[in-house]
Amino acid sequence: MNEKISTRIIFLMSGIISASWAVIVPYAKVNTGVSDATLGFLLLCLGFGAMAAMPLTGSLTSKLGCQKVIAAAAIMIIVIIPFLAIITDPLLLAITLFIFGMGSGIMDCAMNVQAILVEKSAPKPLMSGFHGMYSVGGIVGAGTMTCLLIIGCHVIVSTLIMSALILAFLFISYKKLLPYANPAEGPTFAFPKGVVIIFGLICFIFFMAEGTVLDWSAVYLVDNRGIAATEGGLGFAAFSIAMTLGRLSGDAIVARFGSFGVVLIGTLFATVGFITVINSMTLPFILSGYVLIGIGCSNIVPIMFSQIGKQKSMSQITAVPAVTTMGYIGILAGPAIISGIAHYSSIVYGFVLVTVLIVIAAMLAFSIRTILQRTN
Repeated sequence: MNEKISTRIIFLMSGIISASWAVIVPYAKVNTGVSDATLGFLLLCLGFGAMAAMPLTGSLTSKLGCQKVIAAAAIMIIVIIPFLAIITDPLLLAITLFIFGMGSGIMDCAMNVQAILVEKSAPKPLMSGFHGMYSVGGIVGAGTMTCLLIIGCHVIVSTLIMSALILAFLFISYKKLLPYANPAEGPTFAFPKGVVIIFGLICFIFFMAEGTVLDWSAVYLVDNRGIAATEGGLGFAAFSIAMTLGRLSGDAIVARFGSFGVVLIGTLFATVGFITVINSMTLPFILSGYVLIGIGCSNIVPIMFSQIGKQKSMSQITAVPAVTTMGYIGILAGPAIISGIAHYSSIVYGFVLVTVLIVIAAMLAFSIRTILQRTN
C-alpha cells in the first residue's frame, strides 16, 4: 500500500462516518423525544463542534503530523458513534454531538492536508479521486447500516459493527499516513486573505448547494411537484450518484481540460441543473436536473483544495482550516436560509437564490483564471 491508497481509504472512512450518523438520526430523535425544532438545534451542535475544532487542526498537524492527528480524531469518533444511538437526555446528546463534530472537523481538515501533500508529490491530479472516495464511503456507510437494521440488528449492535469497520480501515491505512505536515507559519488560525478568500467563497457556495439538495430535494419533490413521499429520496439519490461518478473520473477530466475549464463547465452544469429542477413538472426531467447539479458540483470543491497547496497568499496550515470552515458555514447556513425563504414564500425562490450564487461562483472563477491555468 502507498500513500495515495491510504489517503483514499481515509476519505472513504470519513464518508462512512457521516453516513452512519445520518442513518441513526431518527433513533436519536425517538430516544430523546425531542421536537423537530429541537432536533434541528441538536444537529447544529455537530456543525458548531466541527467549526470550533477546525482552526486547531493546522497547528496540530504541523506539530504532530497528519498520521497521529487523523488517528486520534478517528478513535474519538469510533468511541462516540455507539453512544449516539442510546443517549436519552437531549442535553447530553448535544454535548456528545459537539464532541463528535470536533472529531469530524479535525479529521476533515487533517485528511485534506494529507491529500494536498500527497497530490503535490504526484505527477497528475488526485484530489477529485480522494473526494470521490468520500462519496463512495457515504454510499457504503448508508447501505451497510440500513442493511444491518433491515436484517434485524439492534441499532447499538449496528453502530458497534460500523465502529469496528472504521477501526479496521484506520488500521489498514495507518502506516502510510504522513507522519508530518507543513511546518507552522504564522498564527494557529487566520482569516482567509488574498486568493484564499475566493477559494473559500466558491467552496461556501457549492457546499451550500450540496446542503440544499441534501435537506430540501425530497421536500421539494413531494410538496411542490406532487411526487409520492415514497419517491421523495430519488432527487438526492440521482444527485449523489452523479456526484460520485463525477469525482471518481474527475482527476482525468482535470488533467484533460485544466482546473479553470472544469470549474467553468461545472458552474454551467449546476446552473442548468437548478434551472431544470425549478421549471420541470415531471419526475424524469426533475431527476435529470439533479443529475446535472451532481455532475456540476462534483469537482469544484476538490479543485479549490488542490489550489490551496499551490497558492502563496497564506500558509497551507492556516489556509486549509480557513477554507474548510467557510465550506461548513455554507452547509449550516444554506439549508437554514432556504428554510426561511420557504417559510415566507416558496422553496423555489430558495433554489433561485442558490442558482444566482452559482453564477457568482463562475464570475469568481474568472477573477482567479490566471492562477487556475498557471497551476495545472
